[in-house]
Amino acid sequence: MNPPGPVAAECVLPLPAAYRHDDLLAFHARDPRRLAEHVSAKGLDKGVIWQGRPARLSLRFEEGAARLQLHVDASAPATAGFEAWASRFLGLDQPVAPFTQALGGHPRLGPLIAACPELRLPQAATPFEALAWAISGQQISLAAAIALRGRFIETCGCRWGDLACFPDADAVLAVSPARLTAAGLSRSKAGALLTVAGAVRDGSLPLDDWWHHRAPAGMIRESLLAVRGIGPWTADYALLRGFGHPDASLHGDVAVRRGLQALLGLPEKPTAADTAAWLEAFAPWRTLVAAHLWRLG
Repeated sequence: MNPPGPVAAECVLPLPAAYRHDDLLAFHARDPRRLAEHVSAKGLDKGVIWQGRPARLSLRFEEGAARLQLHVDASAPATAGFEAWASRFLGLDQPVAPFTQALGGHPRLGPLIAACPELRLPQAATPFEALAWAISGQQISLAAAIALRGRFIETCGCRWGDLACFPDADAVLAVSPARLTAAGLSRSKAGALLTVAGAVRDGSLPLDDWWHHRAPAGMIRESLLAVRGIGPWTADYALLRGFGHPDASLHGDVAVRRGLQALLGLPEKPTAADTAAWLEAFAPWRTLVAAHLWRLG
């Protein structure tokens, strides 16, 4: 293992007593090749792009806290926003307590919430990472999506030591469509990724600005759906994993529909439309409701 390099930023954040470390670690341990994430029981190291530079995120769980370090080369840009980013990466801004207070007494959801308190949605490092993952993983199995993600990351070629870094928009735009399709992406997915990357670069999809200013979910969703190759599931997944928004519906997700089938004791999975109608009653908490349904699905 290569040395991590100089520490450009560091913070220690207190965690709720029942914080679910394992959920975050399991999300980032999906790739058995450990290409861009090295996960252990104590934390993780993840290759990221920080303000255009390859970097290494080191996260270690301590007693009641999380210590995060960002390793970037000496010529890296300012890291003043690192602590705020770290808090959202850990899901600490997600409104778990108000959600529990609002729905903890619900006859069907209450027992689910009580069985899994402090459930949060693990986050991608950036909205662009979440959106790119959602585009590449459309309409294929999770195993196939994970393998495709690895080939996509390798094709873009960003590294920090022994870790590959999930590419940012500029790194994707440096790769030709032919190389993306050679990595296994369909022409439509490669086209969608390049379109999104171009829109991020020219400012028409200011994902990071939306993240920093907590832009309304409806505006983000409408903007994403206007991009060819992005459908409702992809837009909702980006809201969920990239923005940590508490009210993304995820009604089209198969696991959410299976979870709702189990919760309601239905003979068949409800349709996406029926699932959307059922979830509508739980706005503005639909993301967290979907998280609990995922556990059943």
